Amino acid sequence: MKSFLTRLLSGIILVALIFATCWYGGGLLWLFLLLIGYIGQMEFYKVFGIQDKSPGFAGYLGTALWMMGVHVASGGGLTAKTEGMWLILMVVFLLIMAVYVFTFPKYDTQQIMAAFFGIVYVPVMLSFIYQTRMLESGLQLVWLIFFCSWGCDTFAYCTGMLLGKHKLAPVLSPKKSIEGAVGGVAGAALLGAVYAGIMTAPVLEYALICAVGAVASQIGDLAASAIKRQHGIKDYGRLIPGHGGILDRFDSVIVTAPMIYILAVALIG
Repeated sequence: MKSFLTRLLSGIILVALIFATCWYGGGLLWLFLLLIGYIGQMEFYKVFGIQDKSPGFAGYLGTALWMMGVHVASGGGLTAKTEGMWLILMVVFLLIMAVYVFTFPKYDTQQIMAAFFGIVYVPVMLSFIYQTRMLESGLQLVWLIFFCSWGCDTFAYCTGMLLGKHKLAPVLSPKKSIEGAVGGVAGAALLGAVYAGIMTAPVLEYALICAVGAVASQIGDLAASAIKRQHGIKDYGRLIPGHGGILDRFDSVIVTAPMIYILAVALIG
């Protein structure tokens, strides 16, 4: 009972923080995402033993450069500064490769690849929450990210409990079913449609965005589980009582955020 209450309380606090920062937007949301991006990146680097090593420090610097670039480009979204953002990624890549060659053979290729991937996987992906919020209809669109990730997860769990028979990924996640996955996508689409009706927004587009986002969400969740399984860890961290680390709670959001941003720009503008 105590563990359930702890999990519930920490979950409520987390949701309140996300709601407040996404509602307010601007610099507050940017700082919040920078903070959890750094923590999540550190959790990921810890898996590969580089959280306090030169490749990790190069990665943290890369995150700072990327997030500053995102903040500068926020007036028109990433598309307004595409070349500049690619330049930042190229500089970060060269920085990490410089660490590799000038300290060779101190770090293996897996650690170096993890240093760069950790930037893209955590802070770069999370930054699309900010980018979505900064769109013209951002206050309305940003919630789709969480409908697709956490809403899909809830619908998938309930559908799987009631109808689940065929395993989705039996080795990786034995409890997940194909029926649950389909239910999660359908549930997310339904949430999107209902939300669109309430907000007098295009129903079909919102439902489609949420359905595609839900597929991305489930792949993101399984991918995070695969990394943990391969490296023999249960949780990425212990920051959030009852939930684990940032990556344990945001594993699906990380993949969903850029998908929602891209689809929102393409279908809604």
